[in-house]
Amino acid sequence: MQIHVVVQGDSLFSIANRYGTTIDALTNANELDAPSQLVVGQALVIPIVGQFYFVRPGDTLFSIAQRFGISYQELARINNISVNATLQTGFRLYIPQQPKRDILVNAYVEPTGGTVSQTLENATRDTAPYLSYLAPFSYQVNRDGSLTAPPLNNFKEIADANNANLMLVVTTLEEGAFSTELGHIILTVQAVQNKLLDNIINTAQQVGFTDVHFDFEYLPPEDRDAYNTFLRKAKDRLSQEGLLLSTALAPKVSAEQQGGLYGAHDYRAHGEIVDLVVLMTYEWGYSGGPPMAVSPIDQVRRVVDYALTVIPANKILLGQNLYGYDWTLPFVQGGPLAKAVSPQQAITLAREHNVAIQYDITAQAPFFRYRDAQGKDHEVWFEDARSIQAKFDLIKEKSLRGISYWKLGLSFPQNWLLLRDNFNIVKFG
Repeated sequence: MQIHVVVQGDSLFSIANRYGTTIDALTNANELDAPSQLVVGQALVIPIVGQFYFVRPGDTLFSIAQRFGISYQELARINNISVNATLQTGFRLYIPQQPKRDILVNAYVEPTGGTVSQTLENATRDTAPYLSYLAPFSYQVNRDGSLTAPPLNNFKEIADANNANLMLVVTTLEEGAFSTELGHIILTVQAVQNKLLDNIINTAQQVGFTDVHFDFEYLPPEDRDAYNTFLRKAKDRLSQEGLLLSTALAPKVSAEQQGGLYGAHDYRAHGEIVDLVVLMTYEWGYSGGPPMAVSPIDQVRRVVDYALTVIPANKILLGQNLYGYDWTLPFVQGGPLAKAVSPQQAITLAREHNVAIQYDITAQAPFFRYRDAQGKDHEVWFEDARSIQAKFDLIKEKSLRGISYWKLGLSFPQNWLLLRDNFNIVKFG
């Protein structure tokens, strides 16, 4: 699979000709709604087996082979050139597809308004072939230990048809926000804990969940030990029933990191107790904050590097957003929230406003600015083929267990093509 970044003068015809593919293949792979109107800076996935590399100044056959994990002798053989050949800048080399390893892929799906829209169900059905786990968000804990279920509609049937397991996501959400008080009750009142675990096990058995996933956020920092004790108790109960246990962890870079989101999340303890953890490595750029990349690779790497000091790599799923944000400028704290946009919507915005897409090398994320019809300036950060490939490369570099997406429903076709090109997705059943 190849990633091509559009430059001035490119057309689908010229790009297809360069890589030996077709206009229709490019259009379908990238789900282009305006194939004749490419945006400068737009990243396209080229649906070919392997990829082409165009020689740059200073390259040698050896350095290129090292970069792609292949011997220089094999690279020369595949391209029918001498191992001693002098490479000219711009010369095209074919790089064969490299061996792929197995990973787990989870995706949360969040119905809104108490129903599963047809659009969301369709998106789930389209995505399920790429998933190991489907995680309906969420079963909300009540203060007596009972559970309020989300609408599930056909999620079980979709998961079963695609050999994906269902993940039972349990949260401390109350009235749309994580409740510190509710979290404290769950972690300190034994009767509530016992009833909650009974209800979780009954629900898992009735519906067919295989993994119980606690997403307890904004817990009181002083309840850190109580959360660890609860997880040990939950692990014992769930293991007896053949159920796995996983947790969502705030993106910490040290054990001492302070703040309401971080204090009660003990990476070392979770790494010892649970089967899987999801690192919530997104929302540096968020709807109520200033414009920036949602999951900048430099910050994501810091979290992963810390996590690996206390959690086995084969327990870690890297959290990844499937969306970006459109901020109205100038940013004012407490002002209007940024609007969530899919990668496809972001490209449409850039095209409609005739602006080029830029790329932040440090964050490994695309962005652009535009002025709307009312004369207001905007800044948009989103994901593209380059930014998601950077995350896939990190997963491979660090030998992580897999990836977990927040959340289904916003179109990002390139992600799924590149995911399958990079990895073998574990399936069950």
